[in-house]
Amino acid sequence: MVVYTEDYIQKKLEKELEATFVSVEDMSDGCGAKFNAIVVTPKFEGVSLLQRHRMVNEVLKEEMNSIHAFTQKTLTPEQWEKQKPAKEGNMKCEGLCQTKNV
Repeated sequence: MVVYTEDYIQKKLEKELEATFVSVEDMSDGCGAKFNAIVVTPKFEGVSLLQRHRMVNEVLKEEMNSIHAFTQKTLTPEQWEKQKPAKEGNMKCEGLCQTKNV
């Protein structure tokens, strides 16, 4: 089984979605099967939440075969500025996440 790291997923999302901010947290104690992510990109402007999640899922299509659970928060830069966590590393979804459980 392929094991993906926070850094690998973060860099892939940054590159493919031209993201201004990406935070990925491995919630699986290092086995690479459960992640929380925040993705901020202008590409989400005018795009529904469902379509945003589909965009992220498409970027990680191959990786999703090995990932057990993936929670994502997808925001435009404007939305991010309004909701930015007070502390770095705060991954609370606040009702904007989607979880993929296999």
